[in-house]
Amino acid sequence: MPKLNMVQAINLALKEEMQKDKNVVLLGEDVGKDGGVFRVSEGLLDAFGHERVIDTPLAESGIVGAAIGLALYGLKPVAEIQFMGFIYPAIDQIFSHASRIRARSRGRFTCPLVVRAPYGAGIKAPELHSESSEALFCHMSGIKVVVPSSPYNAKGLLISSIRDPDPVIFLESTRLYRSIKEDVPEGEYIIPLGKARVVREGKAVTLLAWGSMLHRTLQAIEDIDAEVIDLMTLNPFDEETILKSAKKTGRVVIVHEAPKTCGFGAELSATIAEDAMLHLKSPIMRVTGYDVVLPLPKLEDYYIPTTARIKKAIEEVMKY
Repeated sequence: MPKLNMVQAINLALKEEMQKDKNVVLLGEDVGKDGGVFRVSEGLLDAFGHERVIDTPLAESGIVGAAIGLALYGLKPVAEIQFMGFIYPAIDQIFSHASRIRARSRGRFTCPLVVRAPYGAGIKAPELHSESSEALFCHMSGIKVVVPSSPYNAKGLLISSIRDPDPVIFLESTRLYRSIKEDVPEGEYIIPLGKARVVREGKAVTLLAWGSMLHRTLQAIEDIDAEVIDLMTLNPFDEETILKSAKKTGRVVIVHEAPKTCGFGAELSATIAEDAMLHLKSPIMRVTGYDVVLPLPKLEDYYIPTTARIKKAIEEVMKY
């Protein structure tokens, strides 16, 4: 079984799904000849040709709009947005059209579309290259939001996303692309959407994280009897697993690198407060990015939640 990084695992998922299903097509800026800005689609143009791997103009609204049309007429497009900070011109297409097709047509049409986008800070990229705006898409009914935390999960989740009949926003942490390797089987396996995984069991406190913040969270809990949950899918998120853990430990810390105000941690916190309040022994704590424009490279490391900040939050909830 090969050890792959996340770039290689995603590439393998795309290659295998394109081999299995001739309706799977890729489109985006530089995804063909150059293999994508992070080389995720490298080699796929040679394998499948220009009709299935399509280099597009620099027009995110056009990329997603074209992908919606392809999806409505029976194809399974995987559209790449080079960085999450570039996705905002396409929000109208995603929100006004992709998310509503099933409801608008009363179920006669679906939109089997995947929009892939690198997200997150930590690689010292220029402005608009390091956004974490996942909560925007969680607010859109009809859109699934998936954030893998490892190469193995990335492959299984992407296969599930491509096969899903509804639109999926698939977010890939730039910091994780080449920073870790793990065993990734060749051949088909899927990880179901909407299910979290308990990465580590514990009794003292529950930590909720996703994407690259999962690894930083694990680094912060060396001597703590903590239960760590990787959400993997943010919308719909796995309420059952989260509430079961919150009721067991009575303490919850949520970690994400998006801004705090209206970040997805706020939704998790509200859900736990509504459905597990009587089991809580302390307030719910959030460790997040700040409510400012993400700073340029010199200050990035001050913006991203650190292990020290996560440890401090755990110490605070353990006082109760």
